[in-house]
Amino acid sequence: MAYVNSVLQPGETLKAIGRLHWINYLKAFLLLAIAGVCLLYGQQEATRIGRVATYVGWLLLVLAVVLLLGAWFTRQMTELSVTNYRVIYKTGFIRHHTVEMNMDKVETVNVDQSILGRILGYGTIHVLGTGQGIEGLSRIAEPINLRNAITAR
Repeated sequence: MAYVNSVLQPGETLKAIGRLHWINYLKAFLLLAIAGVCLLYGQQEATRIGRVATYVGWLLLVLAVVLLLGAWFTRQMTELSVTNYRVIYKTGFIRHHTVEMNMDKVETVNVDQSILGRILGYGTIHVLGTGQGIEGLSRIAEPINLRNAITAR
């Protein structure tokens, strides 16, 4: 169940939910690939270098799994929700950090995308309002659709 469902007010409807992009797993995937290469090399080489490569491969594999779990957990616990009345940003599991902004206080929504972000469909969103803003939310999937949900009244 999304966090926003537990905080909806009477008459408030959900327009969009933003999530982190899968690119957050990239470091873990790269480390997995390097671990796989080390393990394959270590299995084929019967020398001392092969044994060292095997140990390094196992160490990298454990580190990659830890990174994968951390990225998955962060992705599951981060949410940017747009309702017809407000924008809600929530992160955290036990200790929540939430920022809410009423739609009538939103002045500007900026989207920054790199070339890779444009190709893969992720970017950074900055929601600026009167008196405050929601910090830059980086690596958000489909940032243009989320911006359109915020700016469409």
